[in-house]
Amino acid sequence: MNERVAIIGIGIEGFRSQIRELSYKEMVYNAAVKAYNDADDLDPRTEVDTFISCEEDLNMGVSITDEYAPDQLGAAQRTVHTITDDGITGIAAGYMQIKTGLFDVAVIEAQSRNSDILTHNNIQNFALDPLETRNFNVNYHFTAGLEKRAYMNDTKITEEMIAEVTVRNHKNALKNPYAAFGSNIDKEHVLSTEMICDPIREIEIAKPVDGAIVIVIAAEKVVKEKNVNPIWINGITYATNSPNFGTRNWNEAEYAKICSRKLYELNNITNPLNEIDIYEIDNTYSYKEFQHLEGLGIYEKGESGKKLLNDEYANINPSGGVLGMGNAHEANGLQRVSEIVEQLRGEAGRRQINGVEKGLAFSWRGLPTTSGAMMMMGVE
Repeated sequence: MNERVAIIGIGIEGFRSQIRELSYKEMVYNAAVKAYNDADDLDPRTEVDTFISCEEDLNMGVSITDEYAPDQLGAAQRTVHTITDDGITGIAAGYMQIKTGLFDVAVIEAQSRNSDILTHNNIQNFALDPLETRNFNVNYHFTAGLEKRAYMNDTKITEEMIAEVTVRNHKNALKNPYAAFGSNIDKEHVLSTEMICDPIREIEIAKPVDGAIVIVIAAEKVVKEKNVNPIWINGITYATNSPNFGTRNWNEAEYAKICSRKLYELNNITNPLNEIDIYEIDNTYSYKEFQHLEGLGIYEKGESGKKLLNDEYANINPSGGVLGMGNAHEANGLQRVSEIVEQLRGEAGRRQINGVEKGLAFSWRGLPTTSGAMMMMGVE
């Protein structure tokens, strides 16, 4: 099946630290209505072949969360399945279904209702290995602290460089109406904030956020029939390494290297910095932005901190990333994708980067995983 696949609709509800006036179902419903309107008034009851919900019971605070997915998507008694993974992986599932030729239109949703969870640390500890790690009973940011220290020792990246990542993303978020945590701060402020798990500071951790995203993707023949502004999917990859303390690589993001190697091969990319116009890279922790940029081959290992103030860095995370938009768990990847779509369409408002034609979105599954997903998009 050689028919191309494009994003033809996108809808966003949120993101804010708390959305109390809407239930999580209403958040998804509002995002779905926006996505279907964007896709030329698509009727989900007659024009969508498959629905994919990216949810995780742990992060939603609801058992068997996927049972509550169909209604608000217009998918009652339709083909629906759930992926307990990042939203980009959900897009990959829909993409592959369309590529079989058996489906023409897929809808992918992901959401976050973090404000309903009072004990984030206790919840996240359930994701740790029950025999070797969970019994330590440490704050789950402890893992990030170990990794940040190992990364800094290996690359000579400094605290001051990583603080600038926080400053830049919070300022970028001021221009993003979907970002919850825009602020005009400086490096000195970052370095003076509370230490959570040395060397991780409180402000270097993306704060929880509420919101939902719905994305519609379709085969090329559907695109030709509808009045839409398509963004073409030029490949998706994902990879998982070991989450265990004793077997993981603490110095670099191997999962990012695996993802990028295959995706660049698919797109004949040899120099991503010169051949890709815009990047949305996971920065759930400030240091992860550097680590992921280097894992994706955009900069050499240890070079990211020196490039931060260069003009070329302006094309990295204009949305504010996860630090600026907020940690939406399974929806983090769709946050990255939605920003690339708006940029490629020229609809990003004050944060618009001129002349972009090709973009890359990369998302990390979050602690304690070493899992990532990556997606290339373009106007052609």
